[in-house]
Amino acid sequence: MKKLLLWCSLIACACFANTIKAQPNGLLTDINYQGPPLTTNTAKPYSITAGLGGRHLSVWASHGKYYEAKQDSWQWQRPALFGTNEDLFTPTIVLPYLIPMLEKSGAIVLSPRERDLQPEEVIVDNDSENHLQYKETNGLQQWRKTSISGFANPKTTYIEGENVFKMGTARMAQGVEQEEERSEIVFMPQINNEGEKAVYVCYQSLPESTNKAQYTVYHKGQATTFNVNQRMGGGTWVYLGTFDFGKGCSKNNCVVLNNVCSQTSVVTADAVRFGGGMGNIRRGGSTSGLPRALEGARYAAQWYGAPLEVYSSKDGRDDYGDDVNARPLITNWWAGGSVFLPTKPGLGIPIELCLGIHSDAGVDKQSKNIVGSLAICTSNFNDGRLATGVTRNLSLKFAENMLKTVHHDLKRKFGRWEVRELIDRNYSETRMPEIPSVILETLSHQNFPDMRLGHDPNFKFVLARAVYKSVLRFLCNQHETKAVVSPLTPSNFHINYLHDGKIKLGWCETKDELEPTAKPTAYILYTAVDSSGFDNGLMVKQNEFEMTLPPYKTHHFKVAAVNQGGESFTSQILSAHYNPEATSTIMVIDGFDRLSPPAIISSPQRQGFDLNYDIGIGLGLQSPWVGRQQNFNKWAAGVDGWQGLGYSDASMEGQLVAGNSLNSAQTHVEDIAAIGKYNVVSASMKAIEQGLCKLSHYDCVDIALGLQRNEALATVNYKTFTPSAQKHLRNYAHNHGKLIASGAYVGSDMRDSVEQVFMADVFKIAFDGAIKTDTLLANIRPLVSDTVSITRDSIVALLYKSPNAVHYAPTMVDVLTPLGNAITGYRYPGWGAASVVYIDDKQKTHIFGFPLECIKDQADRRRIMAETINTLMNNN
Repeated sequence: MKKLLLWCSLIACACFANTIKAQPNGLLTDINYQGPPLTTNTAKPYSITAGLGGRHLSVWASHGKYYEAKQDSWQWQRPALFGTNEDLFTPTIVLPYLIPMLEKSGAIVLSPRERDLQPEEVIVDNDSENHLQYKETNGLQQWRKTSISGFANPKTTYIEGENVFKMGTARMAQGVEQEEERSEIVFMPQINNEGEKAVYVCYQSLPESTNKAQYTVYHKGQATTFNVNQRMGGGTWVYLGTFDFGKGCSKNNCVVLNNVCSQTSVVTADAVRFGGGMGNIRRGGSTSGLPRALEGARYAAQWYGAPLEVYSSKDGRDDYGDDVNARPLITNWWAGGSVFLPTKPGLGIPIELCLGIHSDAGVDKQSKNIVGSLAICTSNFNDGRLATGVTRNLSLKFAENMLKTVHHDLKRKFGRWEVRELIDRNYSETRMPEIPSVILETLSHQNFPDMRLGHDPNFKFVLARAVYKSVLRFLCNQHETKAVVSPLTPSNFHINYLHDGKIKLGWCETKDELEPTAKPTAYILYTAVDSSGFDNGLMVKQNEFEMTLPPYKTHHFKVAAVNQGGESFTSQILSAHYNPEATSTIMVIDGFDRLSPPAIISSPQRQGFDLNYDIGIGLGLQSPWVGRQQNFNKWAAGVDGWQGLGYSDASMEGQLVAGNSLNSAQTHVEDIAAIGKYNVVSASMKAIEQGLCKLSHYDCVDIALGLQRNEALATVNYKTFTPSAQKHLRNYAHNHGKLIASGAYVGSDMRDSVEQVFMADVFKIAFDGAIKTDTLLANIRPLVSDTVSITRDSIVALLYKSPNAVHYAPTMVDVLTPLGNAITGYRYPGWGAASVVYIDDKQKTHIFGFPLECIKDQADRRRIMAETINTLMNNN
C-alpha cells in the first residue's frame, strides 16, 4: 500500500511539472497563491494594491555565532574588522531597514535567524504551571486538547535533536460565528523590562483549521488585531509584529485568541512568545551566552521546531556547515507543500523568494577605492529547474536587476559605488532553495572605503531601499501587477498651539529623487496618550490636521506617508499637552535627528573608526559592534590578523546599543507637562528652519539637541544650529525670548567665527573644551549666584555615560564658559561649567553642555527641568 501511495505521489508530481513547462520562463503567471496570507494586520487603515501585499519571503542576514567542535568554543564566522564583523554588520541593514521596508509594502517576511534582539523572552503556554498568565474562557464551544503534540518549554537549555514542539500539548475549539458565543484564551506575560518585543504565536494546522484565527495584541492598552491562516505554519513560531509593552503582568499587555470564525472550522491554540530571548541551544556543554538574534540560523531553526535534518545536515559534526545549510533548508521546510514547493513536505507557507544579505572580503591595497557589491545565484542545477519546473534563470534575472538598482541608487546618492560581478555557481544558499534565491554581498567588510560608507545608517537605508525596490519589481513583474514604491518619511513635522487646547499638526511630502512612483497619496497619523501605546493610525488626506486636546493629557504623535505600494517609515515623535489653567505655552524643538557612523579617522597614515571618541548613532536598538579597532595602519590593508588594518578586539561582543529612537521631544514635553503650569507643543528643527512655527507665539522655547553635530567626513550634515536656525533663534531671543538648549555638542559643533558670535550673542557662552563621560554630572550651584559655596561631592544627577540597551549615551560632553554677565548653572566634577544661565531685561537663556534627556533618573531630570523653566519664566 505504501508503495502504491508513493508511486501515485510521484506520478502526480510529474503531471504537475508537465503542466507548467508551457510557461518555463514565467514563475507566477500561471502559478500563484490565491488564499489568505499567513498573517494579516486587520487594524491598518489602508490597503496595498500595488506593492507586495500577501507575498511571502524568506530573508536573512548572513551568519551568526556558532559552535566550533574542533576547538570546543563558540566563534564568529568572520573576523573582527573595523569594530564589527559580518555576523553583526549585516543585521544592521536587514533588521532596522530591509525587513521593515518589505513588510510596510505588504510582504510577510520569515527570517531563518531570530529577528528580535531583545534578550528577555517570556512564553505563555497552556502547559505552563502559571495559570494566572494563561486563562481559558469557554463560550458556546469549549476548549479541548488536540490529538497531536504541541509546544512546551520544560527546560532552560536543549541539546541537538530535542524538539520543543513535540514536548507538550495544544488546545482547540470549534468555531462560532456570533461574537456573543465566543470562547477565548488570554496569554498574559510577566514582563520584567519595559520596551519593544516581538510577538510570536504557535498553533497546529489541522485539516479543518480556520484560515482566519483572530489574535488581538494589547500593547500598553492599545489593541492591534491580526488574522492568522492556521491552515499553514502549524508547529513553528509565527511572527505577528513588534510592540511596545509595559512592565508587569497586566491585561494592557497581552495576546487574546478567540474562536470567532466559520462554524465548520476549528481554532487551535498553543503558546505565545514575547521577545527574542537568549540562545538556549547547548553545544559542547554550553550555550553561546548571547541573545538568540546574534546566533546562527542553525540554533534558531531548532527553537522554531524544524526537523533535525533541517539544522543538522552535517550530523552534528560541523555547525558552520549546518548553519549555512539551515537557512535554505528551513525555507524549504516552511514552504513545503505550498503552490511554490509542492514536491516536498512542510508547513505550506507560500514563500516565493528567498534572499541572503551578506558582506564579503576583498581589499584595495591602497585603501583608496571601493570594492563594492556582488550577487550570487545558482541557475545550473536540477536541469536548470525549480521545484515547480520553472527555470532557475529567474534567480539570475533577479540578481542582475538587483545589482543594477544597488549600483544606480548608491552612485546617485553617494557619488560613487562599484559592482564587482554576478556569480552564477554552486553555492548551497542559492542551490538548495527550491524557489528563486539570491545572495547579495553588499560590500567588502575588509576594505576601509567600503566600510566608511557601510557604517553610515544613511547608506544602509539607501542600500536596503534599493534591495526592497528590486524585490518589489521582480515579483510584480512575475505576477504582471503594477509596482509602486512606498513613499519616504514625511519631513518638517510640527505642532502649533492655536487656543484653548486646540492644536494644528503639519508636515511636508519628502520627494524621492531616485523614484518617481514613491509619491504619497495620503498620510497615517499615529497617536498615543500619556503612557499608553500608539494606536493603529488615522488616515489623513492632507498634510495637516487640527484637533482639540483633552485637558491634562499628554498626546504623542508620529506620521507616515502611504500610497498604493505601502507605507513609509514614521517620523520622529512629537508631543503636546494642554493645561486649562496655564497662562503660558512652551515650544519644544526636536533638534536631534542624527544617524551617523562612529568617528572616522582618515589620514595619509591612519584609517578606521574611533569608537572611544564617538560610537556613532544608529536607528533604535542594535548590536553592531564586536569591539574597538586596534590597528589603524593604512599600509596594512589586506593583512590578516592583529597586524592588519581594521583589526579589532572583542570588548563589545554581544552588547546591545540604544540609538536614536526619535523621541527626544516626547521626553522634554512630558517633563515640562509634569511641572503642572504650562501648555506644551513641539516641532522638528527643520520645521523651525522653514518658518512653519512662529517662535514669537511661545513664552519659552526648549531645544533638545541630543547628540546632534556636523561631521566633515560623514554623508549627511547634522549641524546643531544651521544658519537658518540661527536666524530664527536670534530673532526670538532678542525680542524678550526665553530660550533653553541642551546637547552634547552645543559648543564644540559651533566653532567658526560666525558660529561663535551667534553662541556669544544668543547664549552668552564660549566653548571651553569637551570631557569624556566617564565622570558624571554633579555639583549643583544656585541658578542666581555663582558665589555660594556648595559641597564638591554633592550629586545632582547621573548621566548615561556609556553604550547601553536602555538609552543613547554621549561619549563626550561640552564644557561651557559664561560670557559677560552670564553665570554657571550646573557644574561637572572638577568644577567645569555644565550649563550657563543669562538673564537680563531683553533675553533669558539657559544652555546645557549635555543632553537633558540623558539624565538617568526621571525625578532628577524633572527637577532640573522645572528649576530651569521656572527660573526663566519667573524673572520677568
